[in-house]
Parts: sequence; structure tokens; C-alpha cells
Amino acid sequence: MSQEEVRLQKFLAQAGVASRRQAERLIVEGRVLVNGVRAELGMRVLPETDRVDVDGRRVRARTDQVYLLLNKPTGFLTTRSDPQGRPIVYSLLGEDRDRVQAVGRLDFNTEGALLFTNDGELARRLQHPRFKVTKTYQVRVRGKVSDDVCRRLAAGVVLDDGPTLPAKVRRIRGGGSHSLVEISLREGRNRQVRRMCEAVGCPVSRLRRTQIGPVDVGNLPLGEVRRLRAGEIAALKKATGMA
Repeated sequence: MSQEEVRLQKFLAQAGVASRRQAERLIVEGRVLVNGVRAELGMRVLPETDRVDVDGRRVRARTDQVYLLLNKPTGFLTTRSDPQGRPIVYSLLGEDRDRVQAVGRLDFNTEGALLFTNDGELARRLQHPRFKVTKTYQVRVRGKVSDDVCRRLAAGVVLDDGPTLPAKVRRIRGGGSHSLVEISLREGRNRQVRRMCEAVGCPVSRLRRTQIGPVDVGNLPLGEVRRLRAGEIAALKKATGMA
């Protein structure tokens, strides 16, 4: 059976290297080689025949799809390498580390649910604002969280990059020197939860993402990873309009 050529950025996305947009950036930056020659935008490849390398590492066509959930600890970067030698999340994935790409990221000092997959289309949809997949966080903040603060967070907060969308906010514990709040968002700006809380006078002391769409981190221990169950994969695809 003859092979079908595919666009290089699609091949990279399907292999779990990056989203299509990120793959285009890698190509423009000269980090992708096809059969030893620097790639160009618009190139097409034969997945089973052509050799594709990204940053010196060979990328192979994937015929199987992998879906992982990591309970990320604090003190880990969501990146494949770090010049300063800090810990990276891929070191926690075992034999799957080279097969998948993180779906979005969590800050160095944020813990909790982080998805990985080589299903490029699902990853793209989970991160695209159009699909508004909800992400839920438990937030420990300094000071008392009043009803007014909860209403302000829920209504939307004006940040330096514009007002946030309405959110679901539930106060779990609101007294004493610290309070615990649950916040569910349908967008994912950089450091958004921390910036929202700072804007209403409640600096964050601990931030944990507990859920991505229908997938809950549950009792998965910190630093541990597991494969998603079939029902969870189906629910994610339904949430993003793939099923």
C-alpha cells in the first residue's frame, strides 16, 4: 500500500511533539530537519519513510495514541529541558516521556492535574479558547475571603490583558489567617488564577489544579502518573466536539 504524504506540521502534531501552530514555529526557527535538510513551511513528508528530527531527536510516526494524567508536584517545569538543570515534568513519565506532549502547562510553583498525549487534535482543542474546557483549582490564599470577594472573582476581574470571563467560585473555608477557595475557569491565561486573586487582595500561598474538563486528579499521589480510562478519553473528546 502506498503511503500518503502529510504536511510536516500535521505529522509533528500527530506524533505528539507540539500543536500545529507550535510545530510551525519550530520549523521557522530551523529546529526541524527532514532527511538531514532544514525543513521549510509547507513541506510534506511520508510518515513511514522520511526521517524527521526536532532538536536533534528523531520523531517517529505514531500508530497508537497515549493519554496520561500526571499529578504534578511543585518545583517542576513543564518543559523538556532546562538550562539551569531544574526538574522537569517529563522525568516523571517513565517510558512514555518521549511519546507525548504536555497539554498546556502548570507554573513551577503550581501542582495538580496535567495531561499528556500524542493525540495532536485533542491537545489542540483542549487548549483552544473556542472550546472553553473548564479547569478547576483549589486555591489557598492569605486572609479572609468574603462573600464580596467571591462575587468579584465570579463576575470577572480586570487584568492587564483585559477582563476575565465569568467563573464559578466556591468558598471551602473562609476564616482565619488563610482561606481555601475553589475556582473553575473556562480560559487559561498565563498565571491567571494567581493574578485574579492578587487583583482582589488575596495573594495565593498554594495553588492546585484538581480537574481538567471531566478528568479529576482524585487521589492520584503527587508525582504519580496514570493512563486515562476509556470513559475519560471519550468524555474529553465529547467536551471538545470530537465525538
